[in-house]
Amino acid sequence: MYDRLASIRPRVRSGLERAFAADHTPHEVAASFAFGVFFVAMPTAGTALALFALIAYFVERASRLALVATLVVFNPPVKWAVYGASFWLGSHLLGPVPGTSVADVSLSAGVDILLRQLVGNTILAVVLAVVGYAVTLQLARLHHRRQRSATPTHSADARSDDARSDVSS
Repeated sequence: MYDRLASIRPRVRSGLERAFAADHTPHEVAASFAFGVFFVAMPTAGTALALFALIAYFVERASRLALVATLVVFNPPVKWAVYGASFWLGSHLLGPVPGTSVADVSLSAGVDILLRQLVGNTILAVVLAVVGYAVTLQLARLHHRRQRSATPTHSADARSDDARSDVSS
């Protein structure tokens, strides 16, 4: 498992670095990543790629690479762990499914199980999106500062974190 995670890390890093280098502010990169994290963490039955394609086409400020990076981060083994944690959290908040145990889960308990899954999943998706936004924003700002210090001259119309104030800040 650790080897698999270690092999994914360079791909995620290079994808995020390309996203940072694109013509987007750190806020746009972080917001795109956070939206992607939220949507991919939810049980969306594989529709994330189609939604991301639509967003990339219609929303000019969306960072395509930041959206795609969430697909790499939330690969199938990670999604199963998120779903397991979601069901545990939902069951912890709403209580166990009445009259069932892990051994005898049936379709009659489907609505109760789905409710616990969705409650836990929504809470985890929001938390992961907020953390993803904060981490990506800091990494994007750091990358932009390094890029500005590496280039001796700056163009007046360069889009950076300081060039355009964020409304949300």
